[in-house]
Amino acid sequence: MIRVGLTGSIGMGKSTSAKLFAEAGIPVNDADAVVHDLYRGEAVPLVETVFPGSTKDGAVDRQELGRQLAADPAGFKQLEAIVHPLVRQREQVFLDRNRAAGADIVVLDIPLLFETGADERVDRIVVVSCDPQIQRERVLARPGMTEEKFNMILSRQTPDAEKRARADYIIDTSRSIEAAKERVGEIIADLRHQPLGNGPLGGKA
Repeated sequence: MIRVGLTGSIGMGKSTSAKLFAEAGIPVNDADAVVHDLYRGEAVPLVETVFPGSTKDGAVDRQELGRQLAADPAGFKQLEAIVHPLVRQREQVFLDRNRAAGADIVVLDIPLLFETGADERVDRIVVVSCDPQIQRERVLARPGMTEEKFNMILSRQTPDAEKRARADYIIDTSRSIEAAKERVGEIIADLRHQPLGNGPLGGKA
């Protein structure tokens, strides 16, 4: 089973690309969706302990948590120490389930793939990218987004140029959804033509 790591900076079109893989029949594990679920479940008491007042009605109040993190960015490390192990557990369940089901390819949609070292857990890396101006327009059009918030998010992400340099495949979403869909199809076909051998692709663990 080939484990594909899908990543891309904010506004690049990663979520859309993940949907295209899913529509093509490839199982996708969405790390963001897992975090949303954890913020309504087992992560709630842990987050409240470290960030008092950041939960409400039995769930993490993402807006309040974001406010606290903006005031003290050092808190990101504490939050990651809580969330990342829980996300890894869910990821392993996903992998085990799909391996047992006989899937030949799975996609791990991980926004901070490089930043968290998750690139070491995958066999191939797909980076979603687009023109920087298009990225900026997409992100600033989001409700509640500001220049300051956008810049803070970018500061925590590996630069797009570095991501592209480390990618096995690139999906450019600057053009049309049809072009992106075609590219996803090409990537899947190429992956299926690669011999797996007895170990993981690319020599990665």
